[in-house]
Amino acid sequence: MPFPTHRFYEDVLALFSAGIFVSLGVVFFGTEGILTGGSAGIAIIGTHFLPYSFGTVFFVVNIPFYFLAWTKLSKRFTINTFISVTLVSLMTEYMDRFIVISDLDPVFAATVGGMLIGIGMLIMFRHKSSLGGLGILALYLQNKYNLRAGNIGLLADCTILTSSLLMFELDIVLLSVLGAVTLNILIAVNHIPGRYTATKKGKKNSHNSIVTSS
Repeated sequence: MPFPTHRFYEDVLALFSAGIFVSLGVVFFGTEGILTGGSAGIAIIGTHFLPYSFGTVFFVVNIPFYFLAWTKLSKRFTINTFISVTLVSLMTEYMDRFIVISDLDPVFAATVGGMLIGIGMLIMFRHKSSLGGLGILALYLQNKYNLRAGNIGLLADCTILTSSLLMFELDIVLLSVLGAVTLNILIAVNHIPGRYTATKKGKKNSHNSIVTSS
């Protein structure tokens, strides 16, 4: 995978920081009942049709994606992804001990929440990690076929959230789509194949920015 090499403590600090960004974004979404995309969105919808809990469905949905990461991307990426998912799960669970949001504008929650999650995911991508699920597939397709991960994620999230019209109110679905669009546009603009690949003598790339190794 075309990722730069980072030291262990750099990965630890980055994944912890990414977990905070993502968890805070999830709190913003949860305050207004906004849905998420990706494998988590699939799991939420699945619980309405299957006699299983969210945790069980979420675990099963992710199994083929972890296999894809282990065999097609890298073992380090897969392990880091497990770490990221665990951190986000724990931080989201206990975030209310540190911050309580009682009043939040729904549009603000959707846009800023999407930005926070997107920033966290960008940090994860930069450090050979992800939130699992469809994010793994998006990274694989980006690396293999030069397709932007944000565009793939946006298509998948919009498909998932559109299907949620069958069981959720229209205003919630529209806010959820807004959050997904914000999140994935941020990733599409900032996570471009080759942008972080080291070049000799500090030459500029096609985006007119100095490319350096990390």
